Amino acid sequence: MQKPNKRLENQTCIVTGASSGIGKAVAKALGTEGANIVVNYLSDAAEAEEVADWIEGQSDCGKAIVVQCDVSKEGEVQALFKKTISHFGTVDVCVANAGIQMDHPLHEMPLEAWQKVLDVNVTGQFLCAREAINEFLRRGMRKDVSKSLGKIIHMSSVHEIIPWAGHANYAAAKGALTMLMQSICQEYGPKKIRCNSIAPGAVKTDINKAVWSNEEGAEGMLKLIPYKRIGIPEDIGSVASWLASDESEYINGTTVFVDGGMTCYPGFATNG
Repeated sequence: MQKPNKRLENQTCIVTGASSGIGKAVAKALGTEGANIVVNYLSDAAEAEEVADWIEGQSDCGKAIVVQCDVSKEGEVQALFKKTISHFGTVDVCVANAGIQMDHPLHEMPLEAWQKVLDVNVTGQFLCAREAINEFLRRGMRKDVSKSLGKIIHMSSVHEIIPWAGHANYAAAKGALTMLMQSICQEYGPKKIRCNSIAPGAVKTDINKAVWSNEEGAEGMLKLIPYKRIGIPEDIGSVASWLASDESEYINGTTVFVDGGMTCYPGFATNG
């Protein structure tokens, strides 16, 4: 965890899918910067409470609350923002992190698996962005806390540009996020709303633990990473806290790849 420097003091941040993995690290990183954190979760209330308790227990962190919400449901996302605004007064940063995988070869993929992944990974991010923008516009500029009217961070993946056989629904969703994020920037940048994406590469989380936790799987992953290290959630948290701060104020409409060089296609290092 980075040393706190209060870059987000007096700001409120919603982090979806914040009970574990990357979302948990992002919530802690933003909290360490002095922000109030809304720890969103879908099903594991105990883990979400642990994240909130950690934030509340740090002398340099802001406050934290826990809110259950299925981000693919319009009414639940609206309720998430309503509870946040009621408790903290407004929203300054929205990190749309919640995402799922339901993997199948394309010719065997049930329509349900296709739709569910897009519902969570694309529609969920649209709903969060829409509610965040409405709150930013309603509230107006808070020049005492940020140079931006509001900040949206979409959690994408290297698979927004790298095809992924056997995971077509996931890759299609992440590719769609690029256009969603850039369209938001184009439309609302003039109002000083910043919208960017973070694209992690291979990161040690529970969703891929079966791969990185054994020697053969870890070696296979390292072949894809020029930096020869599998990422950890805190790598993403550090970038998110910077991207939410005024230090990155002129960055808008772009994806920050946090992947150890995976998008440099190391398989071509020896001429293919």
